[in-house]
Amino acid sequence: MGMGADPQRAADVADAMRALARTGFLPAEQRAYAAQDRPLPLWHGQTNSQPSTVATMLRLLEVPVGGRVLDVGAGSGWTTALLARLVGPGGSVLGLELDPQLARWGAANLAAQRMPWATLEPAAPDVLGRPVEGGWPRILVSAAPRSMPAELVAQLAEDGGRMVIPVRSTLQVVLRAEGRTTVTSHGSYSFVPLR
Repeated sequence: MGMGADPQRAADVADAMRALARTGFLPAEQRAYAAQDRPLPLWHGQTNSQPSTVATMLRLLEVPVGGRVLDVGAGSGWTTALLARLVGPGGSVLGLELDPQLARWGAANLAAQRMPWATLEPAAPDVLGRPVEGGWPRILVSAAPRSMPAELVAQLAEDGGRMVIPVRSTLQVVLRAEGRTTVTSHGSYSFVPLR
C-alpha cells in the first residue's frame, strides 16, 4: 500500500477532521489560527500538530472501525478524539501524555467530545507506551524519537499490528505480520522530540 491508500479510509479521516474541529483542542489565544495548516504552540514546548500531517498519519495508520489504538504523545487530546471517531463506540483508544498538566487539559478536551470509549491519561515517567495483553493492533506516535523504540514495536500485536511513528524527521510505518516486522518510510516531517 503506497500513498494511494484506500480512498474510503481517506474519506473517513477527512470526515473525522471535519466533525472534530481543532479549535476545541487549542488554548484560547491560538483558536483564531485553528484553520491554518501549521503546528500551533500549546505550552512547555509542546505543539498541536499540523492538520495535514495528522491526516497523513491517520491515513497511514489504517484505523479499523471497532479497533483498539494507543495514542502516544496525546497532547491536547485532538488525535485521541480523531482516533475515537474512527474506531467508533465499538472500539477503544488510550491516549498517553507525559506532561501531567497537558494530560489533564487534554483529558478535559477529550471528555467534552462525549466519546467514553476514549481516555487520555498521564504517561508513567520512564515508561514508553503501555504494554497490553496480545499487543495493540494500532499505535500512533506524535513525537519523534531519535531511533525506532524497540519497546513500542514490542507492544504491537504480532498479527497485523501497525504503528505510525516519526523517527528523527521521517514518518515511518511499522507492520508486524507473520512473524516479521517491516518498516517503510513515508516522507519528512517536523515533530517535537519524544521524551
